[in-house]
Amino acid sequence: MSNKKALKASYKQMKFRVGVFRIINTMNNKVLIEGSVNLDSIIKRHQFELKSGAHKNEALQKDWNEFGADHFQFEILSEIQQDDNNQTDYRKEAKKLESMFIEEYQPFGTRGYHSGFNQLP
Repeated sequence: MSNKKALKASYKQMKFRVGVFRIINTMNNKVLIEGSVNLDSIIKRHQFELKSGAHKNEALQKDWNEFGADHFQFEILSEIQQDDNNQTDYRKEAKKLESMFIEEYQPFGTRGYHSGFNQLP
C-alpha cells in the first residue's frame, strides 16, 4: 500500500469529537450555537476567523471587535459518543442535536447571533 493510501486509510479511522458547542459573549450573554463532526477543528476555525476579522457572522464579528477576545467563551454543550458502527451518520446526528439546543436557547435577536424564523417576540 502506498504511503498516500495508508495515510488516507488512517485518517478515515480517526475519531473526532462530535457534538455541539456555543460561543458566549460574556458582556451581553448572546450566543452562537453550532454542531460539528469535528469540534476541535470548528472551534479553532471560528477563533481564527474572529481574530482575523473575517468571520461570516457580521454581528458576532462586530461584538468581538468591540468587546475583545477576553469577553468570549467557547463551550462544548454536548458530545456524541461514537461507536464502531460505521453506519451512523454523525453529521446528521450533530445537526439534530444542534437543532435541539437552538430550540432550547432561542439564540435570536438580543439572545444570540442566529437569524431565522423561530425568534421569540
